[in-house]
Amino acid sequence: MEKTLSILEIVAERGGASAKEVSQALGYPLPTVYRLLQSLVQSDYLIHLKGECRFELGYKLDRLGVSLHRQIGVPTPVRAEIARLHETAQAAGYFAVYRGADVVVAYVVDSPAHPRLIPLNFGFHEAAHATAFGKILLAGMSAEQVGQYLEVHGMPRLTGTTITSREELDAELSAVASRGIAWEREEFVPGMTCAANGVRNGAGMIVGSVAISVPSGQISGTREREIERILRDASNHVSKYYRSGQVRRPSADTGRVM
Repeated sequence: MEKTLSILEIVAERGGASAKEVSQALGYPLPTVYRLLQSLVQSDYLIHLKGECRFELGYKLDRLGVSLHRQIGVPTPVRAEIARLHETAQAAGYFAVYRGADVVVAYVVDSPAHPRLIPLNFGFHEAAHATAFGKILLAGMSAEQVGQYLEVHGMPRLTGTTITSREELDAELSAVASRGIAWEREEFVPGMTCAANGVRNGAGMIVGSVAISVPSGQISGTREREIERILRDASNHVSKYYRSGQVRRPSADTGRVM
């Protein structure tokens, strides 16, 4: 099973690959690679482009992706809030949630003028210690839960400013819990700064996070305060939806959102 999944990952990463390329990338014997590739083709997880002597992802993976989106399921009102966050903050907007023991990016809204961070696409579930939305969600966990998360995911150094010690992370999470806003300044991607605020359910527990990312050069004291105000507004409305199903309504006389 591990070899089969490794082959799928290589084909996905490269946008297609020949059996020889897969064999060289993974160090598996060519006969073993051929056998596993044919099994994946028969199961519709890969297709074989015989004329090009290469393999590409199959159609069954698309159905699995659709199923995953349904399971994580971001409600339409929440999507609207993240779109509004993107527009109001003039920044890429994100919504992250707990999924089992993971912190997962569930929805992203960006644009050519304000692109998302790579690789912060749907389903990204790594580096919570180095992301603003991850810090918010970790700050809502108990010390034991944080320890369990880090035992699985670790604290890899991604940039020169990434927090990699548990003691420093605990201090950071304590500060995040106190002020309610998480910032990460070039800890995940050089030259980029992110901020996040928590989404709470009816019991007051943090169940999600709204976040933005902007180039570090765009951050000033005024801009920072404005971002925090916008994030709090977005998180308040998303939290209200999860608590009671209430959604933001337009103003009757101006058409602006309230």
